Amino acid sequence: MAGTSDAMEMKQNGHGSPEIETFPMTKFQMLKNLLVISFAFCFLFTAFQSLSNLQSTLNKEEGVGTGGLAILYASLVVSCMFTPSVAIAKLGCKWTIALSMCCYVVYMAANFYAVWALMVPASIIIGFGAATLWSAKCTYLTQMAVWYSKLTGATQDDIVNRFFGFFFMFFQTSQIWGNLISSEIFSQRPENESLYLDLSKSELESCGANFDPTIEENKTTLQKPELEKVYTVCGIYTGCAVVAVIIIVVLLDKIKLDKDNHDQYGKFSFDTLIATFSHWWRSPYQKLLMVLTFYSGVEQGFVGGDYTKSYIGCALGIWNIGYIMICYGVVDAACSFLFGRLVQFVGHIPFFILAFLLHGGVQITLMLWVPDPDRVYLFYIFAALWGMGDAVIQTQINAYYGYLFTDHSEAAFSNYRLWESLGFILAFGYGNFVRTDIKLYLTFTVLVVGMYLYGVTEYLERRARRSAANISEKTKL
Repeated sequence: MAGTSDAMEMKQNGHGSPEIETFPMTKFQMLKNLLVISFAFCFLFTAFQSLSNLQSTLNKEEGVGTGGLAILYASLVVSCMFTPSVAIAKLGCKWTIALSMCCYVVYMAANFYAVWALMVPASIIIGFGAATLWSAKCTYLTQMAVWYSKLTGATQDDIVNRFFGFFFMFFQTSQIWGNLISSEIFSQRPENESLYLDLSKSELESCGANFDPTIEENKTTLQKPELEKVYTVCGIYTGCAVVAVIIIVVLLDKIKLDKDNHDQYGKFSFDTLIATFSHWWRSPYQKLLMVLTFYSGVEQGFVGGDYTKSYIGCALGIWNIGYIMICYGVVDAACSFLFGRLVQFVGHIPFFILAFLLHGGVQITLMLWVPDPDRVYLFYIFAALWGMGDAVIQTQINAYYGYLFTDHSEAAFSNYRLWESLGFILAFGYGNFVRTDIKLYLTFTVLVVGMYLYGVTEYLERRARRSAANISEKTKL
C-alpha cells in the first residue's frame, strides 16, 4: 500500500548539505492511482453521461428527464457549499469518491421507473454525491501531480495538465461506450423499417433552432423505445456504476493531503459555506473565471439536452442519438489527451482561443441550419467540433484551477462545481419551455463574456508573476 513504500528526493539546504524530502508514494504508485481513478470514472460515466443524453427524449413525459437533471444540479449547488471539504476531511479522498459513486447507483436504478416520485429524491441524492465526488477527485489528482512534479523535477503546471489531460481522455471515452450500448439496443428495428424518420419539409423546419418544446406536435417524432429495451439499457448502466465503486474500493490507495490546517475542514457548519464564498470573494482570479466555468455547464447541458433532442432526436430519431454522440465522445477523448500534452509547449491561451472559435462557429451555424436527414454527416461533424471545443473547456479549466489555486484546491474546486452546476441548472431548467434559438443566443453570449474575462485573468496572473520575479531579483541584489 501507499503507506509502506515512500519515495525520496534529494535537495540542498541552506548550508549546502543534502536534504531528503520524502513522499508517501513512488512514481509508479502515483501513475497507478491516476489510472485507477480514470478507469473508475470511465465506468461510472459510461452509465451517467449516456443516460443524461437520453433524458430529454427517453423521459420526456411531464418533463421528468430534464426536470430531474435540473434538480440534480440544484442539489449539487447546495452540496458544493457544505459537504465536499467535510467529507474529504472525515473520510479521506478515497472513501469520499467510493461513497459518492454509490449515489450514482441510486440514480441509475430510479430510471427503471422514471416518475417524479422516484426521480426527485434520486436526483437530490446524486446531486449531493456529485459535489463530493468531483471535489475529492480533483483534490486527489492535484495532490498526486504536486508530488509527481517534485519527484521528477518537472513544473507543477505541466504535470497538472498531463494528469488532467490523461484523466479526461479516459473520462470522455465513456461517451463512446455508453452511447454505443444505447444505440445498439434501441436501433434493433424491423428489416423493412428505415433507420431514419420519414419527415416532411415542414416537420423538419420545426426541428433545429426552430424547435419549440411547448408545441405538442414537435414531440411526436421523439418516440420512446419499448420498455424491454429501456430496462435492458438501465440494467447495463446500473451494473457499470457498481463496477466503478468496486474499482475504487479495491484498487485506489488512500492519501494524506499536504495541508497543515486540514483538520479545520472537518466541521459540518456554516464555516464551510463561508469558506467557499470567502475564497470566491478574496480571489480576483476566481471571480473572473466564474463566467467561463458557468459556460462549461451551459455548453454541456446544450449538447446533452438540446442538440440531442432538437436536432438528432427530432430529425433522425432517438435511436441515432447514441451513434452521433459516440463521435462527440471519440473526438473529445482524443483531444483531451492531446491538448493535455501540448499545453506545455504553447500554453493555455491558444487552446482557449481554439475553443472559442470552435464553439462560437458551431453555435452560429446551428442558429441558421435546418437539420436534413439526407446530410447525416453534418450531424456528426457538428458533434465532433463541439467535442473538440469541450475537450479544451474541460481539461484546461480544470488544470488552470489546479495551477492557480494549489493551496486552496478544495475550496476552489467546490467553486468550480458550484458555478458549472448553475450552468447545468439553467440549461436543463428552461429545457422544456424555451425555443432552441433563444438557448443558442444565450449560450453564445456566455461564451463571449467568459472568454474575455479569462483573457483578463491571464493578463493579471502573468503581470503578478513578473512583479514577483522582479522583487525577487532586487532582493538578491
